[in-house]
Amino acid sequence: MATLAARPRQNGATTTKAVLLVGGPSRGTRFRPLSLDKPKPLFEIAGHPIIEHCLRAISKVPEIKEVYVIGYYEEDIFRSFLQDCTKIFPSLTVKYLREYEALGTAGGLYHFRDAILKGSPGRLFVLNADVCCSFPLGQMLKLFEEKNAEAVLLGTRVPEDAATNFGCIVSDPNTKQVLHYVEKPESKISNLINCGVYLFDTECIFPAIGKAYKRRADRPRLLSYPSSENLETSYIADEEDSGTNQVIRLEQDILSDLADTRQFFVLETKDFWRQIKTAGSAVPANALYLTKAFQLQSPELSKASAVILPPVFIHPTAKVDPTAKLGPNVSIGPRAKIGPGVRIKESIVLEDTEIKHDACVLYSIIGWGSKVGAWARVEGTPTPLTSHSTSIIKNGIKVQSITILGKECGVGDEVKVQNCVCLPHKELKRDVTNEVIM
Repeated sequence: MATLAARPRQNGATTTKAVLLVGGPSRGTRFRPLSLDKPKPLFEIAGHPIIEHCLRAISKVPEIKEVYVIGYYEEDIFRSFLQDCTKIFPSLTVKYLREYEALGTAGGLYHFRDAILKGSPGRLFVLNADVCCSFPLGQMLKLFEEKNAEAVLLGTRVPEDAATNFGCIVSDPNTKQVLHYVEKPESKISNLINCGVYLFDTECIFPAIGKAYKRRADRPRLLSYPSSENLETSYIADEEDSGTNQVIRLEQDILSDLADTRQFFVLETKDFWRQIKTAGSAVPANALYLTKAFQLQSPELSKASAVILPPVFIHPTAKVDPTAKLGPNVSIGPRAKIGPGVRIKESIVLEDTEIKHDACVLYSIIGWGSKVGAWARVEGTPTPLTSHSTSIIKNGIKVQSITILGKECGVGDEVKVQNCVCLPHKELKRDVTNEVIM
């Protein structure tokens, strides 16, 4: 595309706000069975709720004072967490804005534009909450200012065979300008993909979304983009519909147009990145966040010893027998009880669980209040670090590589559970492999 002329900044256009997109309960189905008992944004990874990791990054940008969490969960879901945020992040005002129907990643922004634009902010960070990364927001802001940009997105490289599962970016290697953007292309165009973290000029993004609504209204019989993950919110417009309640998404409806018409740039991160879509993906995300915390010498982590192979997070209220061996990449939740001789590796053990003596937990998530018997084995299968999937093929069947026990499950003494997903309140008294226990 032709290089666009640089635009002069408006006076006072330096105020920056942030938006966290958290979706809603009907969009968290792939996170089951964990999302049956806790909404995905509040699920704890590396000792903290998923959205708290996002807010920690936002709080490090001095220019940001206001954050809006947009989703269609009921307000009560986030009330307690938002109260805690006033203590954890005293420099931020965090508010929840509820959609009463799924509007899409761009539709939610546009619906609440009056609240977001109050005070005339010039820049807006938008973060998808189901993303695990180091969130280099300061670097994005620097690139935004250096390039006099209208939009910057965070990108990363993935293996060629995985790229078509994401939004793909073609950019100028020298200027970093985005030349072309395609969401989940049918053929390979680039292995530089969209991380779901954006910085927009407010005078660019809201008019762009308004134009997308107008385009949709001009084509009232157009189906929503047919992919398996948005069938729940697919929408066929009616001729009488004004177009204001349709699903509009940044990825499918906005970014391609920005690449063609705007000063749009990509910051390519070399640090870690992963989506948190399925329940099993919480385990590699846990490892990535713990590893980063270990590199930063976080005081929250347990010190290395003969029985602690770092990084390991143990909640202060958990009770771990001194002969239990934990790590690497293990998180132990509040009031958990870990017995003598237990071995835990690459796993998340949630609150109020009990793991009895000499049990082994590998590549697994042990749900709230669950019990694992003596000499039992609960294990998944390790996947390559470069993989962005937590599914594997076993005996010709696609199964979850991470074993997941839902809330208040029980595993009997000496029982082996491998590559299984167990729904809440189930008792496992025999060995099970490669099953979904309903």
